[in-house]
Amino acid sequence: MLEFEQLNLRLLSNESELKDLKDALGYDRLTREIEELETKASMPNFWDNMEESQKILQRTGKLKNTVETYDRMCTSFEDLQVLIEMGNEEGDLSLIEEIGNSINELESNLASLRLGTLLTGEYDKNNAILTFHAGTGGTEAMDWVSMIVRMYTRWTERHGFKVQMLDFLDGDTAGLKSATLLIEGENAYGYLKSESGVHRLVRVSPFDSSGRRHTSFASLEVMPEITDDNDIEVREEDVKMDVFRSSGAGGQHINKTSSAVRLTHIPTGIVVACQNERSQFQNREQAMRMLKSKLLEIKEREHLEKIEDIKGVQKEIAWGSQIRSYVFMPYTMAKDHRTGFESGNINAVMDGDLDGFINAYLKASSKGELETIKE
Repeated sequence: MLEFEQLNLRLLSNESELKDLKDALGYDRLTREIEELETKASMPNFWDNMEESQKILQRTGKLKNTVETYDRMCTSFEDLQVLIEMGNEEGDLSLIEEIGNSINELESNLASLRLGTLLTGEYDKNNAILTFHAGTGGTEAMDWVSMIVRMYTRWTERHGFKVQMLDFLDGDTAGLKSATLLIEGENAYGYLKSESGVHRLVRVSPFDSSGRRHTSFASLEVMPEITDDNDIEVREEDVKMDVFRSSGAGGQHINKTSSAVRLTHIPTGIVVACQNERSQFQNREQAMRMLKSKLLEIKEREHLEKIEDIKGVQKEIAWGSQIRSYVFMPYTMAKDHRTGFESGNINAVMDGDLDGFINAYLKASSKGELETIKE
């Protein structure tokens, strides 16, 4: 029957991709590594070093998840072939919708796993630190910061990641002047590194009684969280620490003691702050990780050999042309100016539907196409 023939052709169009993905994942290498890790886990002294044991178990779980996901897709492909053949022979049209939905799921999982193979950067697997700053636009820009903070929080929730607000500064009237989020999850930085840059909002401002259209800007800086002290060294004498009370109007966000911490890296003038934790020691520890992450990001971006080569705050991410525009008026559209990817469902985008933008960037980046794509 024609319906089943079309489904079969669609299914078979994914066969070569499925086979190629096995090599891209390094399937055989992953299975060997799982065996080696499980051998280590079975050793009598495995739990002598608790920290190392946890790392081995986490690595084993991640590799098993990848291998099992691929195996399930192969099984699903074979099962669908049988189901299509059976439905065609029996002329059972009631199977059409079920088969179509299953192929949709297979293609979605295939695209997701393929995307993971593009995350090959040294720090892609790390957690991500997102720092937002309001740009030109006054209250409107501060409200825009709070909107995109919510947007990335919703994206985090969609992916089962964990999010923490490490630091924030309330706007004078509404919104946020600045905010820092920690996104914890496998490959969080690999996915979110593409979001670094200036984000532009066009809408009728709710703060303008005349109902005029406003354009506002907010910058987002994305860094990998550095948890291994061997990755980067910061001398204690180069860091100035100030303590202050947590921000907020009250309730759970306010602290009666000066537990919040602000660190200034004296040679470069870079400042980081953390007020999320309950104790000054915990806040200082988190702020130091943020400082190391920022110094490393600048070092990598500027292709410097050592941290000492960073000269002053002029090396920090500067305001430049926007990477993406979010238009609410006179039409609705979110467009990435680097890849050309766009979405007309602005509400879904603001609710964290960012995978299309992220995927388009990673694919274009892997092919070296980003510099050739124009707005």
